[in-house]
Amino acid sequence: MQIELLPTTAEQLPLIRNLYQFYSYDSSDWEQEDVEVDGRFYIHEEHLQRYWQEPGWSASLILADGFIAGFLLVERSELPAIDVPEFADLFILKRYRRLGIGRALVQQAMGDGSTWLLRFYRQDEVALAFWQQLMSELPRPPRAVWTEDEAEGLLTYLINPPVH
Repeated sequence: MQIELLPTTAEQLPLIRNLYQFYSYDSSDWEQEDVEVDGRFYIHEEHLQRYWQEPGWSASLILADGFIAGFLLVERSELPAIDVPEFADLFILKRYRRLGIGRALVQQAMGDGSTWLLRFYRQDEVALAFWQQLMSELPRPPRAVWTEDEAEGLLTYLINPPVH
């Protein structure tokens, strides 16, 4: 299977927005989210637009043999004193899960040894299992970072942390 990470342009925002509905659906059980009156999950439009406006932010499609398999959203960390890219949201359609796509993307993005921020919710059992497995295989152990969000279940790690 050929896996490709395809950067998007602002014209593809509606496509990412549509895929984000599936992402929201997947997490609706543990996030306790309901759909809005129009039958869609809420998306913060101003935040979504930042992926094409802010330096260091990007939205990419994941293609598997040329077909859309999901998306990857990268942000620049907004945590104090941590100026690194953040692996913000990784979504792979169910049809393409458990084929090694997520692992390949993480290794491609983080494999150059640069430092990345990773944040995910403890309540997200799929993400928790995925990231715990991947972090156990890294050449350098990740460093847990305590933030006030941890009280709400948001786990934060530095991947390839600087060696002091």
